[in-house]
Amino acid sequence: MGRRSETPRKGDLREQALLDTAEELLARTGLERMTVEDIAKGAGISRGSLYFYFGSKQDVLAALVARTMVAIREDAARAAKDTDTPPDRAVERALQHTERMWREHGTVMRAAVENAALNEAVKRSWEETVEAFAEAMRHVLVRAGLPDGDGPTDAGALARALCWMTERVYYRAHGDDGDTLDSATRTLREVWLRVITPQQPQQQP
Repeated sequence: MGRRSETPRKGDLREQALLDTAEELLARTGLERMTVEDIAKGAGISRGSLYFYFGSKQDVLAALVARTMVAIREDAARAAKDTDTPPDRAVERALQHTERMWREHGTVMRAAVENAALNEAVKRSWEETVEAFAEAMRHVLVRAGLPDGDGPTDAGALARALCWMTERVYYRAHGDDGDTLDSATRTLREVWLRVITPQQPQQQP
């Protein structure tokens, strides 16, 4: 039996071209003005051919969000397995990666947040990714000395709250006029580090 070729199939390449075009249009025109016809034209196929891959514009968005989430999940998996990196450095790396994803794919991620209530596939992909990252960061918090329990002050609950807070802060920063993502990262870093390195109470004089 011959070895399976690693060369992407023509259909796979065409699907990726459709998603690439959709991401470009999303950044340029927004989801409301983006049409199936525009996506097909940009990918060099007919509108009818597009329906072989996706049933609607919302299906295209769901696939685009899912593709973007892969990189975040992979980073979360690496963070969970990496027990050599000190917790504070692991937090910094996670925030740097998240900021980079918002810079490179911010329009997709904003669309995911804004359309989650209307598109079940987008909602599921987005929420599963944030929860996967929260689970990875739970391991980081445990390594920092936080209790690995189920209580409201334990690593799991804190990691989940911090990850959803991080999602919202970057969402708002990406939508602001000017470049505030770097400032958001610095603020988030301060919050995360205060959790993993609690401030010592000041002694009374």
